[in-house]
Amino acid sequence: QHVGAPGCQRDYESRSAVNTVVLHPNQGELISGDQGGNMRVWDLAANTCSCELVPAGDVAIRSVTVAADASLVAAANNNGTCFVWRLGKAHDLTTHFEPHHMLAAHSRYVLKALLSPDVKWLATMSADHTTKLWDTQTFELARTLSGHQRWVWDGVFSADSAYLVTASSDQTARLWDLERGETIRHYTGHAKAVVCVTLNDSAPEPSADELPAPEGMPPPSAAAAAASMQPLPPG
Repeated sequence: QHVGAPGCQRDYESRSAVNTVVLHPNQGELISGDQGGNMRVWDLAANTCSCELVPAGDVAIRSVTVAADASLVAAANNNGTCFVWRLGKAHDLTTHFEPHHMLAAHSRYVLKALLSPDVKWLATMSADHTTKLWDTQTFELARTLSGHQRWVWDGVFSADSAYLVTASSDQTARLWDLERGETIRHYTGHAKAVVCVTLNDSAPEPSADELPAPEGMPPPSAAAAAASMQPLPPG
C-alpha cells in the first residue's frame, strides 16, 4: 500500500495484546507475537493470517526477530526461552516454519531478541540485567554483556555486526565492542528508563579533509594544522 495514502491501510486483529511485530524481508508479510503466546504471520497481499504458531502454550511472546536474508526467525518469551525456526516456502508460497532450536537463554523475561545483520549472532536482552550473544551456527553462548544495573529493554546492532547498543531501565545506554565483550561508550543523562534505541549507522560522504591528497602533498587537515603551528610574524 502507498505510504502516503490517508487512513489505516490494514487492520489485523489478535485475540491478545500484541507485544511485538516485524516485517519479513520479502516485504509481503508481518510476523506478530502476543501476550497470549501466539505468533501469527499476516499476508499483506491477501490480507489474511497465513500461519499461526503457539511455541509454549500461553506464555507471552515478548520479541520476534527475522534474519535479513530470511533464513531464520526467532521468538523470545516471558520464561526466558528463545525459539528458532528455519524459514522456507510452502507450496502456496507462504512462509513455512521449520523448528530448528530451543534455547534456554535467561532465567527471567527476554525483553528483546535480535539477529545481527550478518546472521552470525542472536542477541537476547533480559530482565536479569544482561545481554547474551549466541552463535547461530551452534547456539552456544559466545558472550555475556554485563554492566547494566536494571532490565535491558532493547538493542540494535551496527551495520557490520561488530557493535551493539543496548538500552536499560538504569537510565543509560551502552555501546559494546562485541569482539572484546566490553562497554566502549556509556550514555547517561536520561531521568527515566531507556526502553528503546536505534542507530544511524550510515556512512557519510567523505569531507574534503578526508579525501586523499595528491601525491607529495599533505591532506588539507594536516596542512591547516601545520599552518596553525607556524610562529606569527612580530607585530
